[in-house]
Amino acid sequence: MRHSLQHINFKTRDDIEFVDLTDRVIEACAESGIRDGLVTVYTVHTTAGIRINERCDRLQRDMKDFLEKAVPAGGYLHDEDTLDGRANGHSHLMALLVGASETIPVCGGKLMLGQWQSVFFVELDGPRSKRQVVVRVVGE
Repeated sequence: MRHSLQHINFKTRDDIEFVDLTDRVIEACAESGIRDGLVTVYTVHTTAGIRINERCDRLQRDMKDFLEKAVPAGGYLHDEDTLDGRANGHSHLMALLVGASETIPVCGGKLMLGQWQSVFFVELDGPRSKRQVVVRVVGE
């Protein structure tokens, strides 16, 4: 069994933002040389997530609106005592809904994504000058 580990670093611009990482994950998979296996995309942040969904501006707006309605900002105990001074209790709670990783099968060196599927980093506490995603490819 072979494995590869890569990091993707980037900035975000908005409070809630869907950053399409699909091309970078495809590139990481190709660079690994692994033809058949699994790729896991994982965020190292507690106020962000990784999701597979359709790349569509209106759908992303709907998803942002859904998250903001499901977990409105303000009024959380965490907001009173944060490590970095950001009142971001809502961002941590949204991350519970979104999830920190996705695993995708690799077959013949290609990600087994559906026609409309893209891999997104979901920023929940932006903008941020430094965000990082780990891409782990395992297989033969």
